[in-house]
Amino acid sequence: MNDHDSLPERESMDVDVVIVGAGPAGLSAAIRLKQIDENLSVVVLEKAGEVGAHILSGAVVDPFAVDRLLPGWRDEEDHPFRTPVTQDRFHFLSEGGGATLPNALMPKLMSNHGNFIVSLGNVCRWLGEKAEALGVEIYPGFAASEILYDESGAVAGVATGDMGLDAAGKPGPNFQRGMALMAKYVFLGEGARGSLSKRVIHRYALDHGREPQKYGLGIKELWEVPADKHQPGLVQHTFGWPLDRSTGGGSFIYHFGENLVAVGFVLHLNYANPYLSPFEEFQRFKTHAHIAPTFEGGKRIAYGARAITEGGWQSVPRLAFPGGALIGCSAGFVNVPRIKGTHNAVLSGMQAAEHAAAALAEGRSRDTLEGYEAGWRDSEIGRDLKAVRNVKPLWSKFGTFGGIALGALDMWANQLTGLSPFGTMKHGKPDYATLDPKVMHRPIDYPKPDGKLTFDKPSSVFLSNTHHEEGQPVHLVNKDAYLQKRSELEEYGGPSERYCPAGVYEWTTDERGRRRFVINAQNCVHCKTCDIKDPNQNLEWVPPQGGEGPVYENM
Repeated sequence: MNDHDSLPERESMDVDVVIVGAGPAGLSAAIRLKQIDENLSVVVLEKAGEVGAHILSGAVVDPFAVDRLLPGWRDEEDHPFRTPVTQDRFHFLSEGGGATLPNALMPKLMSNHGNFIVSLGNVCRWLGEKAEALGVEIYPGFAASEILYDESGAVAGVATGDMGLDAAGKPGPNFQRGMALMAKYVFLGEGARGSLSKRVIHRYALDHGREPQKYGLGIKELWEVPADKHQPGLVQHTFGWPLDRSTGGGSFIYHFGENLVAVGFVLHLNYANPYLSPFEEFQRFKTHAHIAPTFEGGKRIAYGARAITEGGWQSVPRLAFPGGALIGCSAGFVNVPRIKGTHNAVLSGMQAAEHAAAALAEGRSRDTLEGYEAGWRDSEIGRDLKAVRNVKPLWSKFGTFGGIALGALDMWANQLTGLSPFGTMKHGKPDYATLDPKVMHRPIDYPKPDGKLTFDKPSSVFLSNTHHEEGQPVHLVNKDAYLQKRSELEEYGGPSERYCPAGVYEWTTDERGRRRFVINAQNCVHCKTCDIKDPNQNLEWVPPQGGEGPVYENM
């Protein structure tokens, strides 16, 4: 008898469609389903304690997909799209200076004309209200932890995690069994590197014949700056310093709202140097002479981090499986050079909803929505991703200068002719396989934070409002402790201490000189970087109890 055999049976609920994740994709799918047929029963599960609390993005949003989902929204007074882009700048930074790139050199798709600077968390809160007004049931604070299958092997629903387990995984005094939500179709909209999406992709080999998914780590701070520093609608992107030529990434600075500036750094997770710290590179970036003046006299008010998908066209897995579909960043619909995925997330949720609604109208259930898989590449999503499909592999192969120049050439060729001189390039290795052994690099001596412009990880995590109840099972699984020490520490120099932007992982030394791997799970901001970058794929992120993690505001 195993532990689960002694637990009480889960309560069960039957619905037409259950959606995991109240992000732009999941909420758009829910809204579209109800628009098509108000009698459909639609449930959205959200692991955060409230809709939007785990949402983190830059974010500049191309609103055309929202126009399609909610015609007439621009005439409303309570929408969150308050700051239109007024200026669009691209900069190359060197250590001592930099240069502004003429907008005329940029392909049309890189223009932000007509876009809005937003808090994506607030956009999701707004979409959540729209969904509930149509009769969608949204359950925040419930983390979907298990896929349920029927006798034929199709996805039949999901189960929420048990609450009140002790550190050993045994029921405690406040134990509460999770619920089974049985559905005719299940949509997974968990964002990048979703835990259930990983299992479904593996079970049904959805990534067979595709390139490995690629990722970036986005780290973001929200600042309140003096009025004379604030330029509403200004959008700035940079590349170059502090990264070397072989390490991909760049920054964003967006002025919006009431004296708010969102500043962030996206570092491609295919980097090689195990001593590199994305968090410290971000802090260094803010000290550049062209960047620091924006924040003089300002106050940092929020912090967060999140992995984003970067594989694009080549890496999107098959979207449909028996009983459900992948939507949004669970599928990998981010346009890397634009640093945008919200529009594609909304469109993918709508497309999946339309195919599921048609199937339900025909009396079908738990089959494979082949039309969804067959149609996306010829839709706006496919056209958006195909035009930039070589930007990431060119950057990876030729480095910052050569890669960006060739990427721009490729985007121009796609714009003018619809063709690429490079065909469709491959990504090569998955990100966990790109780290070099420590003997190939020297440790990086990062400057100490000044507490005014640059900061440490503990003070940053504090601003993310992250909380995890003590005494529960650790939701970051070290599958093989010996392998972690022999390889991650001794061969690679313990990169987990550095790639994690929240100080979750530490290699400590006890009084006998033995090295010990410490997991500070209470610090975790759910970015999933460890799940992606650990060189042995020995660390796994699984959902903690529902409602736990960061609580982002205006992020």
